[in-house]
Amino acid sequence: MACRSIAFAMAALLFSLTTTHADDSAIINRWYSALMDRTELADLLADGVRIKLDDLGVVQSKQEFIASIDEWQGAVAGAEIRHRIEKSEGGVTTVIACYDFPSNDMLIQETFAVADNRITASSQASIAETCDDY
Repeated sequence: MACRSIAFAMAALLFSLTTTHADDSAIINRWYSALMDRTELADLLADGVRIKLDDLGVVQSKQEFIASIDEWQGAVAGAEIRHRIEKSEGGVTTVIACYDFPSNDMLIQETFAVADNRITASSQASIAETCDDY
């Protein structure tokens, strides 16, 4: 009987870890779909989120990031953004994203911390000036 209880507990733990990963993936996929939508982004971001743009040396709060969406929309008009999750572990997901702008493209590594179905931290850094390695 004790073996069954342990097996059940292990199965439940494994299921919860798989569910957490799946939920984090869904959050990340929503992020890329919502990059032009202030309301959706506001819903995805935790109130105390910090968004770090390494290449620019900028750290933004939720309010600052949402306020920058108008400028972002102009900069990415006509762009396609493709992404793939490289790994997700312990509430931190690393993504490789190709930002394919009309006049150039960039390969970016983005890291997201997720808790309670919200992004609590994000960092972004260029890894290549083209998406050839995507």
